Amino acid sequence: MTKYITLVALGALSFGMLSSFAKIAYGQGYNAGEITFTQAALGAIILWSIVIYKNIRKGSFSLKGNWKLFLAGSSMGTSAYTYYLSVEYIPASLAIVLLMQMTWISIMAEWLFFKKKPSSIEVIATLIIIAGTVFAGDLLNLEHFDFPLIGIVLGLSSALLYSLYVIFTSKLGNDVPMFEKSALMTTGSAMVILLINLKSITASTHLDLGLLQWGGFLALFGTVIPPICFTTGIPKIGAGLSSILLTLELPAAVFCAHLILNEKITFLQTAGIAIMLGAIIYLNIAKSRKDKKQKTAVSLQSIKDQV
Repeated sequence: MTKYITLVALGALSFGMLSSFAKIAYGQGYNAGEITFTQAALGAIILWSIVIYKNIRKGSFSLKGNWKLFLAGSSMGTSAYTYYLSVEYIPASLAIVLLMQMTWISIMAEWLFFKKKPSSIEVIATLIIIAGTVFAGDLLNLEHFDFPLIGIVLGLSSALLYSLYVIFTSKLGNDVPMFEKSALMTTGSAMVILLINLKSITASTHLDLGLLQWGGFLALFGTVIPPICFTTGIPKIGAGLSSILLTLELPAAVFCAHLILNEKITFLQTAGIAIMLGAIIYLNIAKSRKDKKQKTAVSLQSIKDQV
């Protein structure tokens, strides 16, 4: 369990730092559609190259995935696009806070659609994390509410779409090899971003080496590493716990903005991040203890049955 929790956490940290680099790319004249499509397209090429290479080494080529994974990937693509687009209207710190609302959205969705009632541990951790986001996102600063409504809507839409991605990843294609599953979902992501931005991308004057460089960098840390981590770890630990671990994107985004963009981090923001990390650590420890008790109970019951 610990290995899979670590993988999901690493994927979240990798994904969290992207908004700062996207801001730099915007400063060089590129827009959200160009950045997200290039990122997804190059990511798909990298992942398919790995799939083909692995199949050549085996001496055969076969695909176990299906169209459902392709469609599921569209939620990943639209989430990334709406998130990057929201950063054009609102501060990165507020955008990531809105994205992190997928924590309770994912848990509620599992409860509503799959009848998986959240445990008391998940409820407590979620409430603490939500409280932490208020401080980490500097939401007590009233200036944060003086922004176009479209930015808020895009940020919340990204959270909803991200929740769907987490649920799809945990429920679909668990028998499909890791790289193949990631490749199919990333291809779906690239295709839906292209369809949404077809007119602007085909008419773009920014399709140059600089865009490829940005796309390659963002593809590695946003389209290759996170999906591999998520498709491996999320099915093992479930959408509920995964959605909580994915909140690590928030401290990653805040600290990267500080180091790369020289954005100021207040004491309250640091306190909020500490609260979130504390809740995640508490959740993992409690989960681990619960799993050990369940395994012990199963072992004891097995021994009694044998006797």
